[in-house]
Amino acid sequence: MKVKVKRLYESAKLPTYATDGSGCFDIYTMLNGDTEHNDPHTFSTGLAFEIPEDHVMLVFSRSGHGFKHDVRLSNCVGVIDSDYRGELKVKLTCDKINWGLDFAAGDRVAQGMIIPIEKVEFEEVRELSETVRGTGGFGSSGK
Repeated sequence: MKVKVKRLYESAKLPTYATDGSGCFDIYTMLNGDTEHNDPHTFSTGLAFEIPEDHVMLVFSRSGHGFKHDVRLSNCVGVIDSDYRGELKVKLTCDKINWGLDFAAGDRVAQGMIIPIEKVEFEEVRELSETVRGTGGFGSSGK
């Protein structure tokens, strides 16, 4: 699959895969910034995407940022719809107090994947089918 990407600024860096086995592509920032003092920071990527119809781009935190520095995407997972043509921005926050991570232009700030989606139809019913779990909620399975 080919995905069209538009550089909104000449210095914007196109996404890349770190290895042949990478499930997600790396997303780079154009701007310097930090996630100090738990203040979220929005990073510009300088890119706009044309996501194929019936697909969506999911944007995730980089695992190293989370495990090493408690830095994460502010909304946990970003969802970029196929009809959005604006700039992809990444908002990061640090969950540790008075500690963060500095970013320079060209650093990897997130990772993304493009996956197919299936539209569903909703059918209103009076009853749902029975299951062993039934209406048991959080912790009801004993784990």
